[in-house]
Amino acid sequence: MRPTLREALQWGERALAQSALDSPRLDAEVLLAHALGTTRAQLHAHPQRELSSAELASYRQLVERRAQREPVAYIVGHKEFYGLDLFVDNRVLIPRPETELLVERSIGIARAQGLFLIADVGTGSGAIAVSLALHLPQALVYATDASPGALEVAACNCRCHGVEGRVRLLQGHLLEPLLEPIDLIVANLPYVSQAELAQLPPEIGRYEPREALSGGPDGLDHIRRLLAQAGRYLRLPGVILLEIGATQGKAVTALARCHFPAAKVEIAKDYAGLDRVVMVSKGAEDSAAEATKRFTI
Repeated sequence: MRPTLREALQWGERALAQSALDSPRLDAEVLLAHALGTTRAQLHAHPQRELSSAELASYRQLVERRAQREPVAYIVGHKEFYGLDLFVDNRVLIPRPETELLVERSIGIARAQGLFLIADVGTGSGAIAVSLALHLPQALVYATDASPGALEVAACNCRCHGVEGRVRLLQGHLLEPLLEPIDLIVANLPYVSQAELAQLPPEIGRYEPREALSGGPDGLDHIRRLLAQAGRYLRLPGVILLEIGATQGKAVTALARCHFPAAKVEIAKDYAGLDRVVMVSKGAEDSAAEATKRFTI
């Protein structure tokens, strides 16, 4: 007798629970829905439906991958972020809910100050760039990344969401590929320290790209380089928004004030009350000497 959907879910939940996963039932449901090309709601609506041999084989394969701690997002090939369904694979970091605060603050600042020439630095899957382009229809977003593979994923997401005409993908390190000065720099750069890398759960440490995680000994290598470059690329007035680790607020604030002594520097906390975004606002009243450092074509 072939198993029903209910029986398949029970088996999947037991198998995944043995791997000490946090949400074995949810994972089993997501994987079974993916194997059948349906939704979780449909699974519960028809629990007595039997699986075909091919469907069962596909589901077992997916459960085996998850039991090895491969992230669900890589297995099913997509992840929700800021209300969008985004394509992801192991060439890019999986978008995190914490990064939605960076997008939310960027949209608010861009609208309030009319900053519509934007750089998303280290774009990865393009999650930030696509979100900004969709919510800021008057904006042009330059999305940079050093990884050709990441840019291929970002290009797919731009096409899927119809923003390829307003998101320009550029390969290179940090701000170096930019073609003109910009108003708003948004960046979720690698900020995991060397010590933290060794303690990451298998889903992250084993499967997600190391270059998208590692920020050097203290986690701030890429942020230091970006802030050192930013004065040459940021127009006046202009704003920089950086996602940071929960313990990095003071250090990044000090770095920002070192490079932009006349700027206003603030920290925004996430919904867990942790430091998450550093905002550096550089006004038009900043010194002329500082302004001469801006990038010229």
